[in-house]
Amino acid sequence: MSARQADSLGGRAAVVGIGATEFSKDSGRSELALAAEAVRAALADAGLTAADVDGMVTFTMDTSPEITVAQATGIGELSFFSRVHYGGGAACATVQQAALAVASGLAEVVVCYRAFNERSGRRFGSGVQRREPSAEGVALGWVLPFGLLTPASWVAMAARRYLHTYGLEPEVFGHVAVTARRHAATNPAAHFHGRPITLADHAASRWIAEPLRLLDCCQETDGGQALVVTSVERARTLRHPPAVIAAAAQGAGRAQEQMTSFYRDDLTGLPEMGLVARQLWRTSGLTPGDIDVGIVYDHFTPFVLTQLEEFGFCRPGEGADFVASGALPLNTHGGQLGEAYLHGMNGVAEAVRQVRGTAVNQVAGARHALVTAGTGVPTSGLVLRADG
Repeated sequence: MSARQADSLGGRAAVVGIGATEFSKDSGRSELALAAEAVRAALADAGLTAADVDGMVTFTMDTSPEITVAQATGIGELSFFSRVHYGGGAACATVQQAALAVASGLAEVVVCYRAFNERSGRRFGSGVQRREPSAEGVALGWVLPFGLLTPASWVAMAARRYLHTYGLEPEVFGHVAVTARRHAATNPAAHFHGRPITLADHAASRWIAEPLRLLDCCQETDGGQALVVTSVERARTLRHPPAVIAAAAQGAGRAQEQMTSFYRDDLTGLPEMGLVARQLWRTSGLTPGDIDVGIVYDHFTPFVLTQLEEFGFCRPGEGADFVASGALPLNTHGGQLGEAYLHGMNGVAEAVRQVRGTAVNQVAGARHALVTAGTGVPTSGLVLRADG
């Protein structure tokens, strides 16, 4: 997709299978075992077998290579394999890569996956422990010596500026947390199943990096999630109604860094997500009013507000009021705050369930779902729609 014109990818591929492991705090299994379990589950959901797969896509951060997962699951020859960079920003881009391969004829059935032991193994929230010399590491050299060691501390910088600019208090972030936990409470797969919270609970939770409190921060999760992508024509012969990929986009803004883009003229927005938004609206032909459910990446609550603003659901500074109004069903699986932190891949799966009509917290008549990937980094997004 060009940043300047609509592309021809929309409507040519669909997500036909979703599969996940249990979401836990201590899986007791290797990340390869988690990846293989999720892939097998996604293929079973699609009504396909390992022999049907000829493409695989994952994250550069994943420790299980495509060929190793293929061996573990009985997949044979691969004509396409790819990885997408920038952590959670890759979530929707893995589906875009799969759709590109299918639409161009490079592959017929592509599996996207992400699996990690992010709680019992490497914990991103513990901060930077060591870093190999790299061009990317240079930017961190300007913040680590001053104590900005964790993703929460990096996001806190932008969150503080957002509050200052719009004359708000940290309590406004609580609307996002309460919404996520309300949906998680009715989702048996969610870690916080049966445990909703109130705005008072949010305001009473301890500081992590002011103005972020504990309940502004996503979980740490062990688990895996996989998705299966094929052509719309083939999708119509399979087990479930297809979730058609109406549009897919990636975005990196000017002066872009990974979580530390503090030298831009304005810290109150997410220009990379604004770029994604413009592409998705142009190619899908939709507007914010056409979206029935939003699956918005919620590693930290402030960036949910700025994403909604970048997509035009509300004006800058009005994200909290928009969430509180309930005008858009948001993160109906509980999000990464309430269900699990799977680098956004579980959010794509929820969007598939919504357009299929099989979600636990189903939005009546949902036809169009917006999905976003990680924020503060080069990112990606999708619009999925029901077929027909």
